[in-house]
Amino acid sequence: MYQQMIFVNLAVNDLEASKKFFTELGFALNEQFSDDSTASVVISDTIVLMIMKKERFGEFTKKQIADSSQTVEALLALSAESREKVDELVDKAIASGGAPAGETQEQGDFMYGRAFFDPDGHHFEVVWMDPSVVEG
Repeated sequence: MYQQMIFVNLAVNDLEASKKFFTELGFALNEQFSDDSTASVVISDTIVLMIMKKERFGEFTKKQIADSSQTVEALLALSAESREKVDELVDKAIASGGAPAGETQEQGDFMYGRAFFDPDGHHFEVVWMDPSVVEG
């Protein structure tokens, strides 16, 4: 059965620093789809983060590229399999050069989330939801 994928494209100031940041979080690089201006970061079988130097990113749009250190162009939310995995990923992000983004979000016993900014200021949310609540 066909599984649809999502490719999230982000402009970055320093491609090498961004590659280091995301691999320190435990994500792999797909070298087949990477070059000197772009890196393919595999988040899961269906989620790929394409990080690009701003010049390369600009080739895909006629609009002005957002300054992610000053504005928010998107909130990127990732699921986690447990509260502990939320903390693990966000703590790694902060230790690897990211910054905390807001307060811990607790919704009773069924949802838990934290957020971080990557070194370019892109906003990532990491959320765990109790599977029994999600399944209904």
